[in-house]
Amino acid sequence: MFASEALREGYLGAAGYIILGVVAIAGFLAVLGMVLIYAERKVAGHFQCRLGPMRVGWHGVLQTVADTIKLFLKEDIVPFQADKVLHILAPLFTLLGTLLVLAVVPFSPGMQVADVNIGVVYVTAVGGFGVLGILLGGWSSNNKWSLVGAMRAGAQIISYEVSATLALLVVVLFSGSLKLSDIILSQEQGWWIWRAPVVGLVGFVIFFIASTAEINRTPFDLPEGESELTAGFHTEYSGMRFAFFFLAEFINMFIISAIAATLYLGGWMPFHIGGLDGFNAVMDLLPPGAWFAGKTSFLIFVLMWFRWTFPRLRVDQLMRLEWKILLPIGFVNLIAAAFMVMFGWYYGN
Repeated sequence: MFASEALREGYLGAAGYIILGVVAIAGFLAVLGMVLIYAERKVAGHFQCRLGPMRVGWHGVLQTVADTIKLFLKEDIVPFQADKVLHILAPLFTLLGTLLVLAVVPFSPGMQVADVNIGVVYVTAVGGFGVLGILLGGWSSNNKWSLVGAMRAGAQIISYEVSATLALLVVVLFSGSLKLSDIILSQEQGWWIWRAPVVGLVGFVIFFIASTAEINRTPFDLPEGESELTAGFHTEYSGMRFAFFFLAEFINMFIISAIAATLYLGGWMPFHIGGLDGFNAVMDLLPPGAWFAGKTSFLIFVLMWFRWTFPRLRVDQLMRLEWKILLPIGFVNLIAAAFMVMFGWYYGN
């Protein structure tokens, strides 16, 4: 792994690797964000029987680049009575959370910035870091719509974090490790979504729904409901600082899809069935990175499908879904997983 190699070369080598890693991830985030924004526009267009962007570049492939240049040239306005320092820092905090989570995502064997022993705990802890930027942005703007949107986001993220964590613990029980690379290797005989009958599928569904709510995607986009709060917590933002919030949302789509694929769909591990060596050998012909990209891309498409299919929930419906449905099911599912591990009631044991 990059981090372990850097430590062997001393502090100067470690510093160089850290700088290189940050620059590489930042560049990856910028390109990924533009690709996902373009993809969402195209998906939305086809769902609504239209073409989407078509003017700038071939089939509109340069539309996102043009929009980025436009936002870069727009004036960066800070409200007169806003807390200027926090107003400026808030979008950076939001992006920093995505940057930190990406550091532990295993894209393929050996292609991981840091393979920490407590990867699942790290993802859970750092994944909630983005809410700090949202709360600071809403409060520092000195705008009631921004503040209400930020409070909604805080309550929503904290609530759904509980169910997402319960779903993560299911995989930890089956794999016996908190390390993301070990969790992937534990799925060599089959992915946890089907190796643990019912429990694996329920855990995956809970994690995916809760994570969708955590990143404020439709139908859980109450913090930025245009019909109620103008634009929510980023009402007073313009130019590139607005773009940072927008970029963070799309990067978070990639992150939750990558984590879900890693935990329940084997990550970069090919589709294997225990005992079928010939079938497994054929599956191994596709590179691990391609498996990871395919699984993650499919889940990203599902998130886009959600957005253009379901209407926005009310606040009471949102909280009822978490505290009265997902959380009780998550607890029961975790207890069932514990019994299955105790008695070995899962495939490939």
